[in-house]
Amino acid sequence: MSASLSAAAHTLQTFYLQHHGWLVARLRRKIGCPWDAADLAQSTFLRAWTAPGPPLDQVAEPRAYLTTIAQRLLSNHLRRRQIERAYLEALGALPDPVAPPPDVQLMVLETLVAIDQLLDGLPAVARQAFLLWRLEELTQEEIAQQLGLSRTTVRRHLATAAERCYFGMGE
Repeated sequence: MSASLSAAAHTLQTFYLQHHGWLVARLRRKIGCPWDAADLAQSTFLRAWTAPGPPLDQVAEPRAYLTTIAQRLLSNHLRRRQIERAYLEALGALPDPVAPPPDVQLMVLETLVAIDQLLDGLPAVARQAFLLWRLEELTQEEIAQQLGLSRTTVRRHLATAAERCYFGMGE
């Protein structure tokens, strides 16, 4: 092991030992599940370690830094759980022979989460118009009537949402 790698590992170890217990306790209070809190804390330290920027021993406010990273990860975690619950409820409404096998269910869930991330940041009406267009297969005119918008506005929202999906600009 080289000296610089050894020093970096020592820095990470020190940073981890100083802040891990605090971060896990904070996350546990927020989400109530010790296992999810531990997983999110690990992900937070991994993200902090691999993020561009100053070395961990030079971060001016380590707890604020970790809190920011953890809050973003927690938000993504909670959003994924929300999508997963909605998907499982929809699957539960299907008769057993129609429900897809578990591997297909996981693939669909991953796709739904990816679409959600791509559309995140769009106005709610643009997301709703896009989903009506792609999932309900409504025409632009039908979407305009349902949402109380002009057809031109619907077309603009659809173009923006499609561009995000095509070019992956929601990340």
